[in-house]
Amino acid sequence: MKIGLIQQANSPDIEKNKQGLKNKIREVVKQGAQLVVMQELHNSLYFCQIENPDIFDLAETIPGPSTDEFGTLAKELGVVIVLSLFERRAPGLYHNTAVVIEKDGTIAGKYRKMHIPDDPAYYEKFYFTPGDLGFKPIETSLGKLGVLVCWDQWYPEAARLMAMAGADLLIYPTAIGWESTDTDDEKSRQLGAWVISQRGHAVANGLHVVSVNRTGYEPDPSGQTNGISFWGNSFVAGPQGEILWQGANDKEEIQVIEIDIKRSETVRRMWPFFRDRRIDHFGDLTKRFID
Repeated sequence: MKIGLIQQANSPDIEKNKQGLKNKIREVVKQGAQLVVMQELHNSLYFCQIENPDIFDLAETIPGPSTDEFGTLAKELGVVIVLSLFERRAPGLYHNTAVVIEKDGTIAGKYRKMHIPDDPAYYEKFYFTPGDLGFKPIETSLGKLGVLVCWDQWYPEAARLMAMAGADLLIYPTAIGWESTDTDDEKSRQLGAWVISQRGHAVANGLHVVSVNRTGYEPDPSGQTNGISFWGNSFVAGPQGEILWQGANDKEEIQVIEIDIKRSETVRRMWPFFRDRRIDHFGDLTKRFID
C-alpha cells in the first residue's frame, strides 16, 4: 500500500486551506498514493486555543460539504482519503470526527474522537462530545483502517482495541505543538514522548502507524498565551517501531511511503504478544484506578 502524508500549515482562510490540501492530494496521487492522510481539523486553524461559542458555526454535518467536496476528488482520483472534521451532529452536540472516503467517493465509515483533552490552549472539551462509536476499524478497499485522533494516541488501550478488532494499520490525524515559553529541553522531551508512545503502539500491536501532524505557528486569539508552534514531525513507523519516514518540524511536507501490510503477520509470528496476553488478569483495566 502506498500512503500519502500531507503536513500543512493553515491560515484563517478556510477555502485557501482546502485548496492547498486538494493540490497536495493531487500531487501525492501522481506519486502513486492509494491512501491519503491529512492532519487533525485540517480545514481551519486549530480553534481550540480559546472558548468561543461563535466557533461552533464552523461545524458541519456528515455527510455534508467537506465529505461531498473531498468525495468528488476521491472519486476523480480513485484514492481513499482520511478526513478530520468538526462534526455538527445536532444542535448543541458536536464531535471531532475522522471520516474515511472510499475511492468511489462514498463514505466508508467514521470515527469520533474518544479521548478529549482540556489543557491550556487545547480547550477541546468546550467543543467536542466524547465519541460513542467505539474503537472499530473502518473497512475499505485497501483494508481495515484503525483511525484514531490526536489525544487518542497517548492511550495504549485505544490502539490495542483497534488491533484486536482487526485493524491492518493505525492512523492518527494530529494537531500538537509547543508553547513558546517551554525550554528547548522540555520541547525535546514532549516531542520525544509523542513519537515514542506511537512507536510503542506499533511494537505492541505489530502494526504500521501513520501519524500526520500540522505545522506552522498559530497565535492565541485571546493573547493569554504565546500561541502554538505545531511541531510537524509527521511519520510512519513499521510494526517493529522502526521509523520509515519522518518529516521536519517547521515546514509543510508531502510524502508517499510504501508499506507492506503482510509484514504485520511476519512480525507477530516472531513477537507473539497477542498469544501471551494474560486476559484472565486484565479485568482491572476497566477501573479508573486501583486503590
